[in-house]
Amino acid sequence: VDLLEFGGGSVQGGGSPSLTCAASGLDSRYLLMGWLRQFPEKGRGGVAAISRDGSISYTVSVKSRFTVSRDNAKNTLYLQMNNLKPEDTSMYFCAARWTTSLDFRSLIPSDYYSWGQGTQVTVSS
Repeated sequence: VDLLEFGGGSVQGGGSPSLTCAASGLDSRYLLMGWLRQFPEKGRGGVAAISRDGSISYTVSVKSRFTVSRDNAKNTLYLQMNNLKPEDTSMYFCAARWTTSLDFRSLIPSDYYSWGQGTQVTVSS
């Protein structure tokens, strides 16, 4: 499956940008979709994951600020980010796993087999 992210850029702290990921090459209904991000010194980490039936998992630091959603008919994944903080600055990736349900590994980057190119989000204070 091919994944292409849109959105991101430079925003002021407190801003609310959104990211979009378009999937092609496979019906995304059969995939667990996730947003992950990469920090230069910490490596990659999970942000949010959503199953095909809409079950969701967030990493603690973004819970209540970020909202993940998907449109299976359009093979599209979304991430609405609110109240951004400088520590949210990162390269954000859309990724897919060949499973339909959330599990305890849903935010583990190494379990995702397909990744987009990423989109940079930079938050200024």
